[in-house]
Amino acid sequence: MKIAVCVSHVPDTAAKINVGSDEKSIDNNGVSFIINPYDEYAVEEALKTKEALGGEVVVISLGGDEVKETIRKALAMGADSGVLLKKEGYFDSYATATALAEELKAQNAEMVFFGKQSIDFDSGVVGQMVAEMLGYNSVSVVVDLKIEGDNIRAEREIEGGKEVVETTLPAVITAQKGLNEPRYASLRGIMQAKKKTIEEKEAQTGDSRVELLKMRKPAPKAPGKILGSDASVVPELVRLLKEEAKVI
Repeated sequence: MKIAVCVSHVPDTAAKINVGSDEKSIDNNGVSFIINPYDEYAVEEALKTKEALGGEVVVISLGGDEVKETIRKALAMGADSGVLLKKEGYFDSYATATALAEELKAQNAEMVFFGKQSIDFDSGVVGQMVAEMLGYNSVSVVVDLKIEGDNIRAEREIEGGKEVVETTLPAVITAQKGLNEPRYASLRGIMQAKKKTIEEKEAQTGDSRVELLKMRKPAPKAPGKILGSDASVVPELVRLLKEEAKVI
């Protein structure tokens, strides 16, 4: 079975993010980048699927040369090969999905894994768009997965609970936290990843449908107020909660 995992190269969640001088991108100075955390669950599930059913795992990502670092991390976890779809600058979810779908067609992948969303743009739609472009079945926000032959049984999170759905291959699965526990890359895996192939191709994205106009940081929170330390401040506190905060 050909199994594909699509991964994103994103800023570290612990990094301090500043808007760049063009007001359309972040300032990369001092910012470290990581594999998108939700994509780690996708990589792990792809590896578990390979271990159970056989086949090979290819990791695909879109971006510049710096994205190879993220692909290498997936290779160190145990993926067999990687593909970098080279594209600089901004591209929206549609353009991203278009490029990934074209490559997945070329790979003839039967099973495709994504993280449920990337933590930079948080759109949460690329996996489903790719499924539509490929004509594949799709199950999103998956927390449990079983594959028997061509049959898939998946448990997914919904508002207020969970649901179980059944579908068949070929399919796109988007992984949610709780699906598995991603493995750490071993020293052997890290050394082997250096020898594994990352094929470079020009990304066939087409035109973005969304234009990025401007980025800005959220306004700082207003300073808090200290009214006092005894019960005499309760009436004033209630007034402020009603009239200023408007929460009661």
